[in-house]
Amino acid sequence: MTRRALLAGGLVVVLGAGVGVWASGDGDGGAPAGAAARQTGGGGPAPGGGKAAGGRSAGGPAAAASPSPSRSYPLSQPPRTIPAVRSHTAERGPGWRPAAGHRVVVGDAGLADEGKLIAGELKMTYAGVRGDTRAGDLRLTRNKGAGANPESYTMTVRGGQVTVSGPSDAGVFYGTRTLKQEVHGGGTAPEGVVRDEPAKPRRGFMLDIARKNFTPDWIEDRVRELGDLKYNEIGLHFSDDQAFRIQSDTHPEIVSAKHLTKAQVKRIVDLAASRHITVVPEIDSPGHLGAVLAAHPELQLRNVRGTATRGAIDISKPASAALLDDLLNEFAGLFPGAQWHLGGDEYQALTVSDPEASYPQLAAAARKAYGPGAGVADLATGWLNARADTVRAHDRTMRVWNDGFFRQTTVKAAGDLEAAYWTGKEIGARQPLAYLSAGRKVINYNDEYLYYVLGEPQTFVYPTGQRIYEQWTPRVLRGSTAVPAKYDGQILGGTFAVWCDLANSQTQDQVAAGVRMPLRATVQKLWDPGAPKLPWTQFKALADRLG
Repeated sequence: MTRRALLAGGLVVVLGAGVGVWASGDGDGGAPAGAAARQTGGGGPAPGGGKAAGGRSAGGPAAAASPSPSRSYPLSQPPRTIPAVRSHTAERGPGWRPAAGHRVVVGDAGLADEGKLIAGELKMTYAGVRGDTRAGDLRLTRNKGAGANPESYTMTVRGGQVTVSGPSDAGVFYGTRTLKQEVHGGGTAPEGVVRDEPAKPRRGFMLDIARKNFTPDWIEDRVRELGDLKYNEIGLHFSDDQAFRIQSDTHPEIVSAKHLTKAQVKRIVDLAASRHITVVPEIDSPGHLGAVLAAHPELQLRNVRGTATRGAIDISKPASAALLDDLLNEFAGLFPGAQWHLGGDEYQALTVSDPEASYPQLAAAARKAYGPGAGVADLATGWLNARADTVRAHDRTMRVWNDGFFRQTTVKAAGDLEAAYWTGKEIGARQPLAYLSAGRKVINYNDEYLYYVLGEPQTFVYPTGQRIYEQWTPRVLRGSTAVPAKYDGQILGGTFAVWCDLANSQTQDQVAAGVRMPLRATVQKLWDPGAPKLPWTQFKALADRLG
């Protein structure tokens, strides 16, 4: 018999042949450096209470005792998940894994959806609201959590049971995602307490379905993937020059032949809601409206020579506003989530050297509405504010592409509009500090890290997960330089975006494969912007193991 002594917290544990030792789900044996130092006997009972193995109360020196004279356990290792958990207090014990006959119980009926989902995924029995306890139970419960991050959770694995608690349904759901990953492929959830929460409240994936038709099943698969990775937004850019991809009852004439029906969208929205994901719709205006204008040529913007301006609607015409408001009001009923994207970028009237001379009808409308000193940029800002008024009436929080905000205008963009910062390259675009220093809240869409543009047109290259993982943080809004830390609180999070400029460059399955590792790297940095504990090779291996 081989014997070795481990010194941890003053307790010598003898390991030998036949000794039961907890092993992490990825088979990487041995406690990591510093694990013993990070735990102090549990620091008192963790949320969920329970007893340590062998019936002793957890938390005191006796918590490290062997559960029986013939078994001993080393300190548990932190879970290996994506994103990584923020804190794990190691304990001694066998850990937990699901088994036939084990129950999922909930503290109240409001957690039934989360309970039924994880019960089905782990092939356990959903038992509903129960006050009793049984061996192997997984208990989901809400705590009061006054002042806590609503997406936070605590997961306690102790005495052959698991308790996941959080101040909201979303936090509890994220705890079940951690547990699902831990026991993936027959693994074991390690004994101890996980305390976890995201650093950023917006963790998104945006999909351009206007330029490329994606099937409903494919989109639903992405929703499930995003949910397991603890994303909480999926954006649908469904209107552009190439197509309008969702059924419309107010303006059926604008809808493309290949499109999603409202029933299909509702299914996507409902699935997303069950994963605590908000679907963020985008009807971009006043540019990128080519598909709408194909059915309404009378609203097409034309320059002084009568030449049509691609994708641009004539914002001097009241009928243009009426059409857009019809659509915004209609689709507010289809997308009930709290977030909305107004677009606002690349209005071609503002990319010429002299907008007022090139588009005299816009200049005249600006002066009429806002005074003799107003110009086309003022009219465009007024358009954006008016569309924001329409959406705000539906109690939505709105974002606008950063180049939809203009400098030195008489009319100022509404103060509650968030800047979706994607580039500083466009004509008139400003660097991130211009928005942050003005107090504007910002969402990171950095096109040098987070833009997956099909066909790699212009200077775009497909982003790699490794580059995001090793170089990007939410404070890196433009290029590769981070803004000062004092602005961190104004940066709400980030979104990884798929744009389909050259739509036939990849199939939808190739897109799914191409974004797989970038999605995992992005959410790791949104959940915890600090330096990752795993090197890239180990992170990728973990992703491959988890599937």
